[in-house]
Amino acid sequence: MPDKDRPAPVPAAAPARGVAVRAVSPQPRRPQERAVRRREALLDAAVDLLGDGGFAAVTHRAVARRAGLPLAATSYYFTSRDQLLAEAFALLVERELARMRATVDHLAGRTPLAVAETLTGVYASDRMRQLGLWELYLQAGRDPALQAIARAWTDGCDDIVAAVLGGAGYPCGPGEVRFVAGLLSGLWVEEVVEARPDGRQRAREAVARALAALGPPAKVGP
Repeated sequence: MPDKDRPAPVPAAAPARGVAVRAVSPQPRRPQERAVRRREALLDAAVDLLGDGGFAAVTHRAVARRAGLPLAATSYYFTSRDQLLAEAFALLVERELARMRATVDHLAGRTPLAVAETLTGVYASDRMRQLGLWELYLQAGRDPALQAIARAWTDGCDDIVAAVLGGAGYPCGPGEVRFVAGLLSGLWVEEVVEARPDGRQRAREAVARALAALGPPAKVGP
């Protein structure tokens, strides 16, 4: 028996004659959260392996095992080991630059030795991870696919040095920044490779002498 209180269904209106009806395509789906998490886990594992054993330690099998994922997952998200290494290198550079910016956020002072202390404070990180980063940096000399990432590392370091020099009142033009940043990079590689007990102190003294050569800092602020 029909329900008298229920309104009769209204038939869909037919399109007006001569008016084109455009089909509305569905919105593209966002990447599945599970897939994003898996890819990030693989990259995290690759970065960890770079720190543990360097360039040679990053294989599809080792990365999958470290991430706790099937071996097929690495070849699904990364078409080759070269792509996996490049993306891991880029992630490592991004994380190290972020850590360095946080490290030099507050100046210890404006004297050459105090600024040198701030700049060499970036050494206070995981040595094995730094070995992996610098190993890939050197590998970029043989692999053009890594060169853009290596340049991003150098440019990021230059930006950090420029910010520290400018904040302390020292000249921070391209020449001064390259002078100090180049010295820091060489000392950093030396520290990571040789691990001398007095390496940090030697680096501070060398950077302080370089800063003194730039001249006394200008007055900063009011």
